[in-house]
Amino acid sequence: MAKPKVIITRRWPEAAEARARKLFDVVLNEDDHPMTVAELQEALKTADAVCPTVSDAITAEVLSAEPLKCKILGNYGVGFNHIDLGAAKSRNLVVTNTPEVLTDCTADIAMILMLMVARRAGEGERHVRHKEWTGWRPTHMIGTKVTGKTLGLVGMGRIARAMAHKAHHGFDMKIIFTDPYPPPDDVVKSLDAEPRDTIEEVLKEADFVSLHCPGGKETYHLLNEERIGLMKPGAFLINSARGDVIDPQALIKALNNGTIKGAGLDVYEGEPNVQEEFLTMENVVLLPHLGSASMETRVAMGMRAIDNVQAFFEGKEPGDRVV
Repeated sequence: MAKPKVIITRRWPEAAEARARKLFDVVLNEDDHPMTVAELQEALKTADAVCPTVSDAITAEVLSAEPLKCKILGNYGVGFNHIDLGAAKSRNLVVTNTPEVLTDCTADIAMILMLMVARRAGEGERHVRHKEWTGWRPTHMIGTKVTGKTLGLVGMGRIARAMAHKAHHGFDMKIIFTDPYPPPDDVVKSLDAEPRDTIEEVLKEADFVSLHCPGGKETYHLLNEERIGLMKPGAFLINSARGDVIDPQALIKALNNGTIKGAGLDVYEGEPNVQEEFLTMENVVLLPHLGSASMETRVAMGMRAIDNVQAFFEGKEPGDRVV
């Protein structure tokens, strides 16, 4: 039998691409450019499976491609708010994702953001690189202590739990959280975590607020001007989830007028575009969506996407089916 034709929209680590070549008739995006609507539509018309990434907007327009040959979207990533699931379902497309394998690395990035912004690490490194440092002195670049503070988590899924574990057991932080679907009691107990009924309660109490909720219509601008205004003046906001969970203009306003002390961002609304105001702010740490960016994790994500596509074409239920 002929191998299924699979189009991979962006380059993967070599080990994952090599396995895909063995199993499928693979077409790679050789120069790794962001594919246009027309290119994505052509992929859906010519391939049996398409493996998009979080940077590919698989909209209703893209999914209207005719005639549709594609049967499965093997998404490379745990998030899938870039895919119009309703449109995919209406076209009888199976959609899968890659959970679990990126949990620790994304939690690590959330921790990095928290530590960097609290201790002014990005600002300090720029200070040294620009040859502005004149030597140690007691009042120079004083930051905020992290150990023993309260970490508030908005969402308590796998990544949030991993961050809570690192923060509580590594930095003796008090963990509070809100989630409409809380984890089992034994998980909560192992972290000495305390649930809160609303996001507002978390925002008022936490010294650091870290976002771990999915993107999409239900969480669009969840952190708006009113909610950010509930945070402590000395608090920090951390986002390694999805950019559109925060209203960027509300955050910029809060950072400029001292409503909160700082923010650490790995994701942005409309990325790769970043709001110009953030670029000149010293109380913001900015990373280029590095949450899963370790070789081990990116290879594992590719392998997981391949597992799902392989299972589908072998007539089995994909392990990570979303639709």
